[in-house]
Amino acid sequence: MFRRSRPVLVLAAATCAVALVATPGWADSAPAKAGTVKVVTRGLDGPRQVSANGGRLYVAESDSGEITRVNPRTGAKSVVVSGLASPQGVAKVGGKIYVATGGPAPDAPAGDARPAIMVARPGEKPTLFADLLAYELKANPDGQTQFGPDDAPLDALSNPYYVLRDRSKNGFLLVADAGANTVLKVDRKGRVSTFFVPPTQVTGACADQPNNNASGKGCDAVPTGLAYGPDGLLYVSALTSEVRGQGRVYKVDPKTGKLVYTIGGFTSPTGVAVDKKGNVYVSELLQGAPEGDDPPPPGFDPSAVGQIVKREPSSAHKRSYAQVTMPSGLLVRDGKLYASAWSIAGFLGIPAAGQVVTVSPKAFVPLRRS
Repeated sequence: MFRRSRPVLVLAAATCAVALVATPGWADSAPAKAGTVKVVTRGLDGPRQVSANGGRLYVAESDSGEITRVNPRTGAKSVVVSGLASPQGVAKVGGKIYVATGGPAPDAPAGDARPAIMVARPGEKPTLFADLLAYELKANPDGQTQFGPDDAPLDALSNPYYVLRDRSKNGFLLVADAGANTVLKVDRKGRVSTFFVPPTQVTGACADQPNNNASGKGCDAVPTGLAYGPDGLLYVSALTSEVRGQGRVYKVDPKTGKLVYTIGGFTSPTGVAVDKKGNVYVSELLQGAPEGDDPPPPGFDPSAVGQIVKREPSSAHKRSYAQVTMPSGLLVRDGKLYASAWSIAGFLGIPAAGQVVTVSPKAFVPLRRS
């Protein structure tokens, strides 16, 4: 376990038993209506980000080390890039595919993965495009102490989790680096710079959380997802050290990287998407997971873990949810909400259970005050 948080997200539920339940102040009111969550494709291994280009979906399969292209109409899929170490984010730009390779899982051999952006054309061998670990070691954007007296890392240094095409002038890629607690810019030559450093959360349940920052307290932001909204702002989901109810979505000026507005009250968000009406969708990967670090109780149903929360723009308190099993990446495309599902099933010993699903507006039912 990392000392300031568990931001490795390829690890996020390495315990099928992280102590997460529903967001404080809310209780589930009813299950989503049958048939409103539909499978687009199945048989994936650890699907994380889902992106789109040219009428096809691209899925990062973290467990198999592959990028898979999916026809959203038929569900037909094919591997377009392989041989990757823990791919978590993916974006196709022109004829090339850019992949965020995350930090290794806690029990992985040393050198198993190096946090980076890799690039490849479909069918070709991936090569290094941007070394994110090297940038973190040099720049340390969040300013935290990186190594202890024994020269061991105090926590994950870099763990890129999501890649998005940068819409700003002369922009190329944006990367949510969960380990570095930073949203990074990567230019067309692979040069890395800091764009946005979400604040360390120091209120509520985070006030007494140990941290390796100057004060020694607070919850790391741990950015996990990126999306543009119809207001032109960049939305950044933040895991906030997996502390219940402390997850955030930050609205950021895409030109300056300045924080504009904060939406709170989520539990461990691992993805964000915004539709044309301004509805914000947040995936809560571990909602409903058993509490504590022990194995799940006998008869535990893993299909009940996870949900997507919808926040309407008209009211900060008007929220609903759809039960989607272990959702991670979210994408709004052509009026549809896509999600990767069963994304951490491999940690539960269930291989090739990953899916991409669509979630109908009718799948969302109200959350009520508890």
